[in-house]
Amino acid sequence: MPQRSSLAHITRLQAMKTGALFGYACEAGAILGRADPASRTRLMQFGERVGLAFQLADDLLDLEGEATLLGKATGKDEGKATLVAALGGDEARARLGGLEAEAIALLAPFGGKADILCEAARFVGQRQS
Repeated sequence: MPQRSSLAHITRLQAMKTGALFGYACEAGAILGRADPASRTRLMQFGERVGLAFQLADDLLDLEGEATLLGKATGKDEGKATLVAALGGDEARARLGGLEAEAIALLAPFGGKADILCEAARFVGQRQS
């Protein structure tokens, strides 16, 4: 019988996948926009949170979503090391909300200039498909 992955292991795996991908995309935009170092760090951290939220939302949709709405098969993550498997649906949803809130809070210093990024974080956290 395969050993279950620890919560720390799953979190690290997802941070190194989707979190790193989104984080790099946001940092690259900050570099190209010639952001100061503090802003660059904030934007990278924002991307990391949104990336983790995206993965968590995707895992929740795989568990609870409708294949016809998603446009893909569901249930394919069964038996895989996911945060939903480790935490359960309710705690995973709570963590998703926390990641969304953290991402938006990181953008506070940018004021209205970050409205579109705040909307993107909300979309990721609340998506249904």
